[in-house]
Amino acid sequence: MLNQASLGSNPLDPIQSELKAIIDSMERTVVGKRTIMEYLVTAILAGGHVLLDDVPGVGKTTMAKTLANTMNLSHKRIQCTPDLLPSDITGVTIFNPGLQRFEFQPGPIFAHLVLADEVNRTSPRTQSALLEVMEEGQVTVDGETHQVEGPFLVIATQNPIEYEGTFPLPESQLDRFLFRLTIGYPSVDEEVQIMTRSDRPAPVDTEPVISRERLKELMQDVSAVHVSPAVRHYIAEIAYATRNSNRIYLGMSPRCTLALYRACQSWALLHSRSYVVPDDVLTLAPHVVEHRLILARSGSNPSPDLVHEVFQAVLSSVPIPAAETP
Repeated sequence: MLNQASLGSNPLDPIQSELKAIIDSMERTVVGKRTIMEYLVTAILAGGHVLLDDVPGVGKTTMAKTLANTMNLSHKRIQCTPDLLPSDITGVTIFNPGLQRFEFQPGPIFAHLVLADEVNRTSPRTQSALLEVMEEGQVTVDGETHQVEGPFLVIATQNPIEYEGTFPLPESQLDRFLFRLTIGYPSVDEEVQIMTRSDRPAPVDTEPVISRERLKELMQDVSAVHVSPAVRHYIAEIAYATRNSNRIYLGMSPRCTLALYRACQSWALLHSRSYVVPDDVLTLAPHVVEHRLILARSGSNPSPDLVHEVFQAVLSSVPIPAAETP
């Protein structure tokens, strides 16, 4: 377990400084939205995926590309359309006449960071091509299994306004996203800053501030962050409460419970703590849980505000344990 002497609250702590440098570097390209960047870094440390649910033009693609460049990760973009095929994502096996054998040609999913733009515009059959790789880090094509090199992060986007010509993501797909986040519009000052930056020459790509090998080490450090029995029980009680609420038809799955647990460990590491506190759970739970819930008697497409209201009521019914330090 990481000890608090080496991972204390000192702002000069090496791990905190490394992670802070990632976000500081992203801010040179992306105006504002530091909290969203913290969630993205938390997701990649936890080995999770992110669904960005927001309107066009707020910087989703720029943020994903900047994150990849800052962490020295290869990145690919998949523009999801109704005619996109599963093989367009995973790759295809073709015959090589020169070698007289079949060879696998990997698709765009074989990158460290994959941006699936407007993922709900492609068919459920094509969406299902993401299920295996998001859960197991591998792709099976023609009976052959191909591993995806880690770190591996899928950032999918969807427009919450336009529903014509879209295919809602099934519960099994939503359950594989660690976070659902909304970037939101910039403030007045931030928008002025965006316009001012647009007058400058086109910026070069963000320089990496951390190596891929070091990122893998930090991801391993996440599991060493201490979670007290009281906090573990608190997370389990939240899961139990969602499954037994008369306002919720489908509550937290065990996968969701583990996702919240892992996210809290990553969040603590990001904030230079070797242990998780209840406030970490309260901060992250809405972003981890709400997109996985199905409400009872609310129609096929309840508003996010209603889901948030129901989950907050459930969350407030669970006693918060006292904070403990190891």
